[in-house]
Amino acid sequence: MPDFNVPVQWKIIAKHHHDGGWDDHRDHDDDHDWSDHHDQNDGHWEHNVDDRDKWDSNRELNFNSENEGKRDSGRNTGRGFHLVQSGVAFARPEHAHSVHIEVEDLEPNTEYYYQFRFGRYRSPLGRTKTAPTADSEIDELEFAFVSCQNYPYGYYTAHEHLAEEELDVAFHLGDYIYEGDSKGSLDRGHEPSREIRSLSDYRIRYAQYKSDSNLQEAHAAFPWIVTWDDHEVANNYADEIDEGTPPEEFLERRAAAYQAYWEHQPIRRSRMPDGPDMPLYRRFTFGQLAEFDVLDTRQYRDDQTASSEAANDPERTILGDEQEQWLLDGFDDTASTWNILANQVPVAATDENADPTEIDFGGGDKWDGYRADRQTLLDAMAQNDDLNPVVITGDVHHNYVYNLKADFSDSDSETVGTEYVGTSISSFGDASGLTQYGPSAGEPWQRLSNADRGYVRCTLTPEQLQTDYRVVSTVEEPTATIDTLASFVTEAGTPGAQLVTERPEEEPIEIVDIRPNQEGDLNNEYVTLQNEGDSEIDMSNFVLSFEGGRSQNYTFGDFSLDASETVTIRNGDGEDTQTTLYTGFDGAVLNNSNPDTVVIANDKGVVLDDDSYQAH
Repeated sequence: MPDFNVPVQWKIIAKHHHDGGWDDHRDHDDDHDWSDHHDQNDGHWEHNVDDRDKWDSNRELNFNSENEGKRDSGRNTGRGFHLVQSGVAFARPEHAHSVHIEVEDLEPNTEYYYQFRFGRYRSPLGRTKTAPTADSEIDELEFAFVSCQNYPYGYYTAHEHLAEEELDVAFHLGDYIYEGDSKGSLDRGHEPSREIRSLSDYRIRYAQYKSDSNLQEAHAAFPWIVTWDDHEVANNYADEIDEGTPPEEFLERRAAAYQAYWEHQPIRRSRMPDGPDMPLYRRFTFGQLAEFDVLDTRQYRDDQTASSEAANDPERTILGDEQEQWLLDGFDDTASTWNILANQVPVAATDENADPTEIDFGGGDKWDGYRADRQTLLDAMAQNDDLNPVVITGDVHHNYVYNLKADFSDSDSETVGTEYVGTSISSFGDASGLTQYGPSAGEPWQRLSNADRGYVRCTLTPEQLQTDYRVVSTVEEPTATIDTLASFVTEAGTPGAQLVTERPEEEPIEIVDIRPNQEGDLNNEYVTLQNEGDSEIDMSNFVLSFEGGRSQNYTFGDFSLDASETVTIRNGDGEDTQTTLYTGFDGAVLNNSNPDTVVIANDKGVVLDDDSYQAH
């Protein structure tokens, strides 16, 4: 790339109006984004000039040569479009030759298209839509949220399908890139092939991720609002703390990572980082319907702790004092029907103690480790009956739906909000696909648990929020189908989630006994299941997971269980009978690790029962 400023021409166009509707033609661009549309009559696009930019000239629109280099408006470009504005921005080497275009005087709640030209290369069209005015009444908002797209672990099949959705806006909740040296098994190994630390390294990694055509299509299809989690810098970092690294050294790395993040994301120039500091939390209003508070739970948090006692320290924070007050003030001042937090790590509590008579939320990277901030948030949700608070979350590579309780130590306490957690785009590759509808042994506030890959599509109206959990068939092949696993609704004025799609069939198989490893004798380690129904059940391809559905999965062969009969599944090797089966695993399975539960699922992956080791 050149070490001097490069002129990049840009243009914004709109479709001609025909018979009361928009022309339905849509092209896509490569990697041009729009975001931060808090002001309803302007827009923001980001573009990086790269010597690999060689866009398809067959899809170009002609610039008006008489007006290149200055702003223009109202000129016809043909093909059903008219030119709204155009101009030139300089791509500067100190910003990785990125340009961040901020355009004023656009119509609110209006669809626009945009295009760049660099030298003889022209981009295809990108599509965006401005936000409605804050006082306007809108009937519906369509959005989706995604997170966690580890490039070596899988193809971006979810982004391919996301790009086909008709959305007003998409949210990326973090882990846009991963900093490690993973090579994977799909010929998508990280570049450079080491853990990245320098500004040059981070820039190369973003260029690699944004070379993916499915991600490009998703960026081109609608505006994006982004926030980060940890892997944009380093795994599980907390403010200036990265375990084993002196703070002054880590802050240099954080400054490089923040600089590359700003360069490659649709973020305003006013949010350009100052060294290791970057103001990222912000608020977006969509008419009177919704206000989105985009959080930053990385830059200001205290270090993680594994201690439940330390996690209860009232001085610990995940938001920092300033961001927390900004959020609370927003709750007080909001005039929106819905108030949605775009958040990185799960708010809902996770009981780390498998004994059902005892509760221990532990610590860790989630809001569990920052109890005071969580309780402050829950208390604020409870104080305003008109707030309609919803949290959308990423990070954990798993789909969850949670009812947020006023007091998680009392599962019968009031539900004050709803949390929808989305799985990864590709991180961890294909998973077990096991799905649990309703509460789990340690989380009675849970309404869904699923380990597939995909994204969450949302339809918001003044009356309700509907979330559709969209899952792909695989990320380990370059093509995949997509289906809606389940849909939930949260009604305005009624916090909590209701399943609105049909619940799958669940055979009456229950866990009746569990015996963990006893003094190293694997033959004394077992789980006993019982058919509680009145007819025989074919259990072929049923799955017994010894670690909460995440690992140590035993799949049944050709096997049936009579009504009221039991079968014991033992660890290790032995001779299978009608009442005893052996896993073949040669190590401890029921080893009291986290999660400390056993799960039985049918051949469709639907969880039939789960139980704690310590409950027996």
